[in-house]
Amino acid sequence: MKTDLTKLTIKEAHEGLKKGEFTSVELTVAFLNRIKEKDPEIKAYISVTPELAMKQAERADQMIREGEMSVLTGIPCAIKDNILIKGVKCTAGSQFLENYIATYNATVIEKLDKLGAVFLGKTNMDEFAMGSSCESSAFFPTKNPRDLERVPGGSSGGSAAAVAADLCVYALGTDTGGSIRQPASFCGIVGMKPTYGAVSRNGIVAYASSLDQVGPLTKNVSDAEIVFEAIKGLDKMDSTSTDLKKKNDLNKLRIGVPKVYFGKGLDKEVEKAVKNAIEIFKSQGAEIVEIDLPHSEYALACYYIIAPAEASANLARFDGLRYGKSLEDENGEIKDVYFKNRTSGFGKEVKKRIMLGTYTLSSGYYEAYYKKALKVRTLIKDDFLKAFGKVDVVLGPTSPCLPWKIGEKSDDPMSMYLADIYTVSVNLAGLPGISVPCGSSNGLPIGMQLIGNVFEEEKLLAIASLFEKNYDNK
Repeated sequence: MKTDLTKLTIKEAHEGLKKGEFTSVELTVAFLNRIKEKDPEIKAYISVTPELAMKQAERADQMIREGEMSVLTGIPCAIKDNILIKGVKCTAGSQFLENYIATYNATVIEKLDKLGAVFLGKTNMDEFAMGSSCESSAFFPTKNPRDLERVPGGSSGGSAAAVAADLCVYALGTDTGGSIRQPASFCGIVGMKPTYGAVSRNGIVAYASSLDQVGPLTKNVSDAEIVFEAIKGLDKMDSTSTDLKKKNDLNKLRIGVPKVYFGKGLDKEVEKAVKNAIEIFKSQGAEIVEIDLPHSEYALACYYIIAPAEASANLARFDGLRYGKSLEDENGEIKDVYFKNRTSGFGKEVKKRIMLGTYTLSSGYYEAYYKKALKVRTLIKDDFLKAFGKVDVVLGPTSPCLPWKIGEKSDDPMSMYLADIYTVSVNLAGLPGISVPCGSSNGLPIGMQLIGNVFEEEKLLAIASLFEKNYDNK
């Protein structure tokens, strides 16, 4: 087979392995060589694991010979560096964990490993998943493969860039407020955030526990479905996980378009691409329903109270004494060691969110901020549930803007936070969402977001696939 193996989708690679056109070892070597050639300029990976990958590829070839093949057997993938792989460094993009070696596998890794997956390495990310551009990594910024002067999005920027640059077949990321969907949009690939609880969070370095979710970044919708099916399900190690699945009847397709998603702040080229996507759905007989999500305008403010509050609690364990790098100080008191470790270990963005979260949880402010944010969160969820009484999915832009240049928004955090304005409400409501490429402007990708009702991933993926098929055939 003369084709470039690194261009293959999961289904294509699976067919090639099944027919014996190439082996998993050959496929893995092709990706390792491409990483060696291309990643020095893109910087998608924090660490590459060639020994582990080759060992897994050899095992996968054995599984194929013995007839124990799954769709993911022998397929090389990349893993965001806040997901634990036993015996592999897991930094979460932070100096605090730069030498931490995971002692166990995350549940999603266990599931993929049993299917014969091949792990090429760990991808770069914003520190502790706090960021929208992959610039707040403690090690280096990742570049967008579509334009090396621009950001790939965040926090799963390394995973998105790796898929877009053909440095893996697919990748796993985590999504707390848009961290899978937004980089998928910026890099021109598919990124899916499942329903909260659909995928186990066991073995994930936590950011905000009521918002975090693991999901796939892939080259197309079909591959996203394959990976989701492999990693989903109940896990006794995560009490929030479930096997719940809704019946997904889809007769007359009704698509909800919120008025609030097409207002001030939306880039004209993004608006044009998303409205073209609506026309494609119309051409397939879909009914377009204008809907109202009255509390969506408060989603970003609500998110930046709840997420930092949970982060301040989750990151309290990182003090250099129980977890993370410790700066020795023989003469210092325990409080001095603690202060020095936390001051030097965390980056600027993480410190900012810890302080914000601690403030909103403190005496006198809990009622004024945190408790009110929880009430608004309920209202946001209720808005979506009312909408799903009328429509099958909600459609809008994934991001209000195109990928910006590296460093362009470093001194304007509010502008960067606004890049998540369409995605955070999905996490607050615990809904599934997927970003699918729907256009481009001057070579820069544009993504459309589809939002589904809780545990209706089957329907969401079917609708996304319908669009992808007709968009590709335009």
